[in-house]
Amino acid sequence: MSGPNSAVGASTVVVVGGGLAGITAAIGLAERGARVTVLEARPRLGGATYSFQRDSLTADTGQHVLLRCYSRYQELLGRLGALDRIAIQDRLDVPVLTPNHPPTRLRRGLHGPAPLHLLPALARYRALPAADRARAVLAARALRAVDPDDPANDGVTFGAWLRRHGQTPAAVDRLWGLLCIAALNIVPDQASLALAARVFRTGLLDEVRAGDVGVPRVPLSRLHDGPARAAFARLGIGLHTGERVRGISGSGSGVSVRTDSGEVEADAVVLAVPHAAAARLAPPSAVPDQRWDELGDAAILNVHVLYDRPVTTLPLAAVLDAGSWWVFDRTEAAGATRGQYLVSSLSAADEQIGTPTEEIRTRHLAALASVFPGARKASVVDSFVTREPRATFRQGAGTGALRPPAVTRWPRLVLAGAWTATGWPDTMEGAVRSGLAAVEALDTSLKSRAMTREVIA
Repeated sequence: MSGPNSAVGASTVVVVGGGLAGITAAIGLAERGARVTVLEARPRLGGATYSFQRDSLTADTGQHVLLRCYSRYQELLGRLGALDRIAIQDRLDVPVLTPNHPPTRLRRGLHGPAPLHLLPALARYRALPAADRARAVLAARALRAVDPDDPANDGVTFGAWLRRHGQTPAAVDRLWGLLCIAALNIVPDQASLALAARVFRTGLLDEVRAGDVGVPRVPLSRLHDGPARAAFARLGIGLHTGERVRGISGSGSGVSVRTDSGEVEADAVVLAVPHAAAARLAPPSAVPDQRWDELGDAAILNVHVLYDRPVTTLPLAAVLDAGSWWVFDRTEAAGATRGQYLVSSLSAADEQIGTPTEEIRTRHLAALASVFPGARKASVVDSFVTREPRATFRQGAGTGALRPPAVTRWPRLVLAGAWTATGWPDTMEGAVRSGLAAVEALDTSLKSRAMTREVIA
C-alpha cells in the first residue's frame, strides 16, 4: 500500500532485471502504489536461482543455501507465500568428511551465550589437532571485534588476518577456509576481511541460532519464479520475460528504456542486473566514476549424480579433499522416483571451470566413493555438470570501494543487485537487501525532487 509519506505512489517505474533484487524492488514499489513493469531477458524470474528439467529430475543449476540470519530473504519468501518451502536446521550441524578418516562434525551447543555456543563444535572438531582448536577459539573471539563496515578492513585479506592471530595453515584450510569458500566463493588468502567478518559475525559469532543452515525443499523455480509471478499478478505488476534491454536514456522529466521491441517510458528505473550488464546499460552521466568492471567474477562448479540406490543418510555434508566442497541430498526436492540424487557444489572453482566434463565427472565420482562407502557398490544412473562462471562477483580485498550505492547522479535511476554496497556478501540475502535499498533510495530521491518543486513554486 502507498503510505502518506511515499513519493513513489502513482509513479510509473520500470525494473530492469527479474532476479531476487528486481523481484524485491518490484514488490516493494508496487506496495507503495507505483505502477511497476519488470523487464527480464530470460524466460523466467529468479536470476541465478533457477531450475531445469533433465529426464525425470527437476535440477537446480546450482545449490543455494541460506542461514537463519537471512532475515530479509525469509521476509521476501513470506510475501511470496513460499516460506514453508525451505527447511532450516534446529541447530547448526555440518558433518565434515575426509577420505580415509572417520567423519567429524561442526555442531553448535544448545546452551550458553554467543560465541560460547560454538565451543562444543570446535572442541569436537577432529579435523584439527587440539592445539589448533584452542587457537581457533581465540581467533573467533578476536573476530567479533572486527568491524565489517570499516573500509580499512576491506583492504586486508582474511587469510593475512588469520595468520596474524595464530592460525596455522591446517586451521586456515580445514576450518576457516571450509566456511569462507562456501560463503564468499573465494579462498581466505584473497577474501576481504570485512566480508569475512560479516559472514562469521552475523552467521556464527553474534547470535546463537543465526548460523543454522537452511535448504530449499523444492526446486528453485518453485521457490522463486512461480511464487513471484503469482505475487506480480496479485499486485498488478507488469511482467515481460524474454525482453532484453539495450539502453537507458533521459526522456523529458522521466527515463526511457530501449528494448529489442521498442521504447518504454517511465518516471523512474531500477537497474537490477549483474554488474557487467549494469556497467553497459547505465548512462555515463548517471554513474561517471563507475568501476564495476573491476569487481570481476568468481565461478562455481556443480556435479550432479543420480545413483541407483541410497549411498548416504546425510542431508548435507562438507568434504575436505584437496580443498573443500559441499554435497547435498536433493532426491526428494528434485522429484527423483528411485535411487538417490546428490549435488556437489565446488566454490572458488575458477581454475576448474574450463575442465572437460568427462574429466570432472570421473574425478568427482571417485571423490564421492572415497567418502561414501555406499557409492562404491552403487551404479550411476546419470551424472552431469553445471557451470556458473559468473556465480558471484569476486569478493576479494579492496572490493568494497568498487561497490556502488543504490543512488546515482540521476534521481530517477537507482541500482540494485547483490554486487551493490549492501555491506553483505553476494548471497540471496544480499540481493534482497539491495532491492529494499533501491526502493528506499528511489522514494527518497523522488520525495526530494517533489519538495524542491514546491519550494520553487
